[in-house]
Formats: sequence, C-alpha cells, structure tokens
Amino acid sequence: MPIYEYECGVCQFRFERRQKFDEEPVAICPECQGKARRVIHSVPVIFKGSGFYITDNRKSNPAEKGEEELPGKGKEEGEKG
Repeated sequence: MPIYEYECGVCQFRFERRQKFDEEPVAICPECQGKARRVIHSVPVIFKGSGFYITDNRKSNPAEKGEEELPGKGKEEGEKG
C-alpha cells in the first residue's frame, strides 16, 4: 500500500497515511480538525540507455564512414582547392 502525505490548510500540520488506491483521501486534520489536502510530489526521472546524451545524437563525419563527399557540398562557391 502506498503512503500519502497530507497537509492541513488551517494549521499547516503535515502527516502521512498508508492507504489503498481506492480509499477516500483524508479530509480532516487530526490536530485541529481543519480541512486537509493531499500533497503531490514530483517524481525523479532517470534516463538510461543510449540516445540521451549529446554525443549519441551527433552526425558522424562522412569521411569516417568511407562515404564520398558529394560534389558542391562542404566548399563555398568560388573557393579553390
């Protein structure tokens, strides 16, 4: 069963409850009987595997793969050499 965190809107008391998914959320603060609400936390994300780093997405040099450079590509018009 998951543990949910609640916070009172009146006294700002924070408390946790272990509840089933289908149970109703706690609506009353156990300290002051004020209105309580469930606190939502962000979940950390961990990227694993290839494709998440800048080096994984770079295009490789065509000369490294043994491919020929197409004519007119890579050099400005008017350049010689």
